[in-house]
Amino acid sequence: MTVKPDQNGAGRAARGEDRFARRFPAEPYAVREALRAAVARFARRISPEDAGALELTLAEVLNNVVEHAYGGCAGGQVDLALSHAGSALCCRIEDRGRPMPHLAIPEGALPPTGVAVATLAEGGWGWSLVRGLTENLTYERDGDRNRLTFRIPLDAV
Repeated sequence: MTVKPDQNGAGRAARGEDRFARRFPAEPYAVREALRAAVARFARRISPEDAGALELTLAEVLNNVVEHAYGGCAGGQVDLALSHAGSALCCRIEDRGRPMPHLAIPEGALPPTGVAVATLAEGGWGWSLVRGLTENLTYERDGDRNRLTFRIPLDAV
């Protein structure tokens, strides 16, 4: 399939799927810019609620890549690919950072209710959000590459 990129690194595939692809440094500012561009690419084609789900999911995952996969290592790259196909956005994120612990996506369980906020551990809850906003969430370590794929179902197409 042929994709013609536009000035923002996005393209329209020959069979009519909207696509976005970007490679960027694993740095907070670059994540913010890629996130902004990805959401802008699809914002006029999806509902505001779906755009919010896309933004939140990508922010959680991409910030985890920067903080955990590459934490303390300079020069890492992240590959982000999105396609709008029918009633979902299909997402793929790849990096060459550290693998996920136990080569598995963290459970990301939410804390029990009725617990004092001051006693709660920091972090780890983002995966609960990601799991709740996506479907077909998969992780694999292929050689020295991490690959995370998922779909974000769209309410209004």
